[in-house]
Amino acid sequence: MATFFNKAFGFDPTKHSVRTEIVAGITTFLTMAYILAVNPGIFSALPGMPQGSVFTATALAAIVGTLVMAFYAKKPFGLAPGMGLNAFFVFTVCLTMGYSWQFALTAVFLEGILFIILTVTKIRSWLLDAIPGTLKKAIGAGIGLFIAFIGLQNAGIIVHSDATLVTLGDVTHGKALLGLIGLFITAGLVMAKVRGGMLIGILATAALGLLIKDPATGAAITTLPSAVVSLPDSVAPLFCKFEWSHIFSLNMLVVVFTFLFIDMFDTMGTLIGVCQGTEMGDKDKIEGLDKMFMADAVATVAGACLGTSTTTTYVESASGVGDGGRTGLTAFSIACCFGLALFFSPIFLAIPGAATAPALIIVGVMMMKSVKVIHWDDYAKSIPAFLTIILMPLAYSISDGILIGVIAYVLTHAISGKFKDISVTMWVLAVLFVLRYIFI
Repeated sequence: MATFFNKAFGFDPTKHSVRTEIVAGITTFLTMAYILAVNPGIFSALPGMPQGSVFTATALAAIVGTLVMAFYAKKPFGLAPGMGLNAFFVFTVCLTMGYSWQFALTAVFLEGILFIILTVTKIRSWLLDAIPGTLKKAIGAGIGLFIAFIGLQNAGIIVHSDATLVTLGDVTHGKALLGLIGLFITAGLVMAKVRGGMLIGILATAALGLLIKDPATGAAITTLPSAVVSLPDSVAPLFCKFEWSHIFSLNMLVVVFTFLFIDMFDTMGTLIGVCQGTEMGDKDKIEGLDKMFMADAVATVAGACLGTSTTTTYVESASGVGDGGRTGLTAFSIACCFGLALFFSPIFLAIPGAATAPALIIVGVMMMKSVKVIHWDDYAKSIPAFLTIILMPLAYSISDGILIGVIAYVLTHAISGKFKDISVTMWVLAVLFVLRYIFI
């Protein structure tokens, strides 16, 4: 058995404990299982994507990606459809740009293929180095702000206004009140470092929704499911539903690049960030980094085929690593937990948007921490960073934030005479993005 564990998961009985690895996997699952409730809710904005099918696709993508991480990379990381990337898929590509979800799935599939090619050829490292660190940090923060904004809207805390575009909703009644109560419940659990705090917060808020009524309908915000356990819904409505008619368009190029860009930096940041401070290595000596990138890329392709947005490595894996998880056995345990969750879809799908909103807001808070390393006194860097961050929620578009951020970076550095800080790649990207706004 020890030999099998060593070959399959990189498990060394002289260094690792089976119990520790399994407990670490369960801990990581509890911290990232909120995606099973959040993802179907986000995709419910798109007609033709049944929530049950999205739930199944989300769980299966997590299982496939995490199993690749377990057996190929042999590392203790969990994968699932990523927050921010799912928002870009739904709210930018589909609802803002007006493309079908089949178009977006095709972009995710192409992005995954490109990610595999870039990983194999080492071009990934060159591309990552070409993008300024300021913009990398700003993109993470901007996506966090955008996710939090979506959560505030889903809870009715922020609502539409004809006079000011947005305004504060009625937070004394209905789902807005539920969302605020849930926010502080979830925040308390997270601050207390309770394992699975966000998932517990979601479930507790959903339970309170049984007692709080919607003023418009008079019905409870949360409706009890007719069953607790059921067979998973089929992914047939979503499986390999690709649309190839626009693959040579500039918009497809922009969408694919944005998916690829976010996925690469999100994965790189997660892997390096979690590994730093542990015996797994530092940013210069992380063993098996290319295999971990490959697992992420393969998971994205598999997720696109199943019918969900980009699958990525979760920063919540830090909770399992903190519990002592060091090998692929931890990842295998995470995958097993997602497999069990497949049969509890009625519980996850009964959770209202107001109950998942606190998790979105708190994830947004977590992603904002990158702003502290931006050089705010250097306006050539801080102006593009600020535009990247602020335009994502205000333009309701992650891609517009990135595109304008890149253009602004080149312009501010050119105006200030800092040409040596502008790479050839950045010049090319800026020109392409300007052409995109002129002709599209």
